[in-house]
Amino acid sequence: MTPELTALALAGLLQAVQFALFAIPANMQLGTGYTSSARDRPPSRQLSVVAARLQRALNNHFEGLILFTLAVVVVTLSNQSTAVTQYAAYTYLAARVLYVPAYAFGLRPWRSAIWAVGFAATITMILAALI
Repeated sequence: MTPELTALALAGLLQAVQFALFAIPANMQLGTGYTSSARDRPPSRQLSVVAARLQRALNNHFEGLILFTLAVVVVTLSNQSTAVTQYAAYTYLAARVLYVPAYAFGLRPWRSAIWAVGFAATITMILAALI
């Protein structure tokens, strides 16, 4: 397995961890009656600030994971794995790991800076494959 694919697999596991970090408090705060329903109506209670932030961080990683997956596929299928793409893949992963607590604890402007590092790493992979 290429280092980029390893980083992608680890990013998938991070997504699962993020889901648990959000889902456990959400179930406790909203109740399983609501969280197991079709959610046709808004919840009668709101999530805590931290749980809501964890939900947004989870959703943000779903969005980022799409572009990162594309980058890994392009690099892997074009056989363009280099030290640059490998470093960028692990930079993305490290940024995403750091992003979760930065978002949960409301660390501004660091949350946005960490996000930008992950995004730049992903774009670097795509550009490196094209060069």
